[in-house]
Amino acid sequence: MQGTVDPRRMGLTYLEGRVRGPAGETTVTFLVDSGAQFTLLPHDVWTTIGIIPKRMKDFALADNTVIRRAMSECYVEFEFGDGHTPVILGEPMDTVPLLGVLTIEQFGLVLDPIRRSLQEARNLLMRISA
Repeated sequence: MQGTVDPRRMGLTYLEGRVRGPAGETTVTFLVDSGAQFTLLPHDVWTTIGIIPKRMKDFALADNTVIRRAMSECYVEFEFGDGHTPVILGEPMDTVPLLGVLTIEQFGLVLDPIRRSLQEARNLLMRISA
């Protein structure tokens, strides 16, 4: 056996990255959320790096509750690359950084649910077709 599995993290995929705004940058551990369209930055993260809200958008949660959140963009850096991405600016109760599908696809990545990791799309496709 190679160690114990934390049942709170079982089946979840995380990715560490750096986010940058006008007032600085910080390292964030994102929960990869294949059901989320946009990436979400918690309130303490986006306020610390100086992100400014640009517009408001409504979002439907899994239970059909509709919430309204501010949107903006920030610079993100991962081991796979870097660039600007749209982000939801979380409220104080939004404490988990989420990595959404738009950002995942923007970097040419796909979620490999078996290995619980993100892979470059072309590498995964080459393995499937081989």
